[in-house]
Amino acid sequence: MTGALSRFQDDFILAIHGGEVYDGPVAALVRQPGFAVYRNTIVKGCIDALQANYPCIERLVGTEWFRAAAAVYVDRLPPLDSRLLGYGHDFADFLGDFEPAKELPYLPNVARLDRFWTEAHVAADEPLLDAAAIARLPPHELVNIVFKPQAAVRWVWFADQPAYTIWRVNREQAPMPDELAWTGEGALLVRLDGVVRWQALDAGACVFLDACARGVSLEHAVTCALDVHPDADVGAMLSGLLSAGAFAAESATPSLI
Repeated sequence: MTGALSRFQDDFILAIHGGEVYDGPVAALVRQPGFAVYRNTIVKGCIDALQANYPCIERLVGTEWFRAAAAVYVDRLPPLDSRLLGYGHDFADFLGDFEPAKELPYLPNVARLDRFWTEAHVAADEPLLDAAAIARLPPHELVNIVFKPQAAVRWVWFADQPAYTIWRVNREQAPMPDELAWTGEGALLVRLDGVVRWQALDAGACVFLDACARGVSLEHAVTCALDVHPDADVGAMLSGLLSAGAFAAESATPSLI
């Protein structure tokens, strides 16, 4: 029974995505006129989900182009989870290899930011690190704290593209700047009080967060940041990240837990 059910499920999924099924109960289903309608409805649902999950990409390329590209993606990479809110986790990589997108080299990075928005939106709630408690610590304790990024925070540095600006103006449906400097940019996305917020982030802060995610001490993380941004104002960087809600409450020395 288990083997028969498994084959039915495999054949059904194959048929839904246009594959040939030559015998068995699914082959009989495929011959029915209603099956094509059912298949098209499922594919349309997947395309609709991608369109909802990547609004900035759609705004940049237009609905017709987006849905055509999404149809190719759905055919190659059908969903593995019925919760379509998470569908398209590798859509950015797909766009990077998609020949019609080569003329828009920033599209994959804009898609990554759309994906970060979704991930921040659905991430688990975590209590945030108390900045006031951190400020009261003596220096010898402060340097040994391991700051843990909270679950609903995402960050990235784009070394050679203004991908954050392109994403931001499209997310906010704002006009593109008349002059857009083609330089590296970073971004921080955080969900606070149920709302995903975003802000620009410099290279040093991105490296600092990378180090924190690896579980190193504050002292080591600051050293990493200064290696790439020697003139960084460490106090302002820390204050900004704490105010943004970037760290979980469980970051800390035993005295703070």
